[in-house]
Amino acid sequence: MRLFTPLKNSVFRYLFFAQVISLLGTGLATVALALLVYEQFSASAGIILGGVLAIKMVAYLLTAPIAGAYANRLPRKAWLLSLNIIRAFLVLALPLVSELWQLVVLIFVLNVITAGYTPVYQALLPDVLENDELYTQGLSLSRLAMDVEALLSPVIAAALLLSMSYTWLFGLNALAFVMAAVFLLVIRIPSMKPSERTGGIWQQLTFGVRSYWSTPRLKAVLYANLAMSAAGAMIIVNTVIYVRANLLLPNEYVALLMAAAGAGSMLGAVVVPSILSVFSDRLVMLAGGAVSGLAMLLAGLIAEQSPAYLMLFPIWLLVGIGSAFVLIVSGRLVRDSCNKSDRNDYFAANFSLTHGMWLICYLLAGVLGSLLGLTMTFIVIGCIALVATGFSIIVWPKNAAAGLWHEHPEMNHQHPHVHDVHHQHEHQGWEGPEPHVHPHYHAQHTHKHRFVIDEHHVHWPRQS
Repeated sequence: MRLFTPLKNSVFRYLFFAQVISLLGTGLATVALALLVYEQFSASAGIILGGVLAIKMVAYLLTAPIAGAYANRLPRKAWLLSLNIIRAFLVLALPLVSELWQLVVLIFVLNVITAGYTPVYQALLPDVLENDELYTQGLSLSRLAMDVEALLSPVIAAALLLSMSYTWLFGLNALAFVMAAVFLLVIRIPSMKPSERTGGIWQQLTFGVRSYWSTPRLKAVLYANLAMSAAGAMIIVNTVIYVRANLLLPNEYVALLMAAAGAGSMLGAVVVPSILSVFSDRLVMLAGGAVSGLAMLLAGLIAEQSPAYLMLFPIWLLVGIGSAFVLIVSGRLVRDSCNKSDRNDYFAANFSLTHGMWLICYLLAGVLGSLLGLTMTFIVIGCIALVATGFSIIVWPKNAAAGLWHEHPEMNHQHPHVHDVHHQHEHQGWEGPEPHVHPHYHAQHTHKHRFVIDEHHVHWPRQS
């Protein structure tokens, strides 16, 4: 299959294997963590596990922008390798906890490290797979790996627990992180292009989020992620309640229905590269958001009538397909919306803000489900998803051009730079090889080119 073509690239192949082994180990540890919480804190296990999910999202929101701002000051290989080793030690410490505060601290720190790792990994892939088609296929493979892990990890964990204690699953996760570090050790990772940015700590920390929100197509990405997260959170939070309480079916029916969403996401990941060869990123992403919303409205309609379990499978499948459409296109649009030197910041902003959407939607799905009942909640969530998709359409018009006319004011400044369309000036001979730093002058001028927010373009230009 053409989908697996990126694996011919040795660097991507080892990065992909590192991702797969890390995901599998984390999946095993997720099962072990649930068992640990139940054994140590059985009286409030449900509340604690819900709190763990909230802690994860808060860690992502707080940490990813910091990692994006400063990760490029260290070699990417050393950064990724060392964070895997740190994660291995943290996971090994989990079975040793005896107090709730210890668990909370460990989970928070572990997810802080993950928030520092994942955006840098995501920003690395466009440098490894520079061809547009290969990069899309690489994104699809990564999505496929996540879905396969979600389906296989519980099954593998169940098989392992027949012959070992759940605490060994934490050890296997640590081993997985070490193996991922070994995969990273044997490859040559492309070096990061030096950043041209200047400014203090606050400007560095907020650059990614500010630039992301100032870019119309990325604002559309965020709204589409809200639509996808609303439907996804509804499934994750309320499938068990709907199947057990409304349909009065046993636990295995919950697992099968959840698997339908995973199968839909896998199917979406497989077909997206072919679809994107025919249709635009914008259309595919909007289709993903719309499908998510319409699936929720259809679920509400079915729940209103006499609900049939088998009728839910194609709806959950559609939600999975919609999520794959949105997530894979999101990666392409983030890549296309920034300079190479700023990719860490943009991918970190995307990681942080989209997980913020998940946090909001988890809370909405839980609260609305308990207050309004599941039938009305399906309808409300569907409306939220469709309205969010509508906002995506508005903020990213169909005729939006990549090349925009804009004006540069007269200015003197200095920052690391190479000589490109924005740097055409005389030198005295002492400045050294590019990129170099020296005071230089920009005359006032107006021109047109592919526009991204960076050191020289701090505001999106108004278009007449």
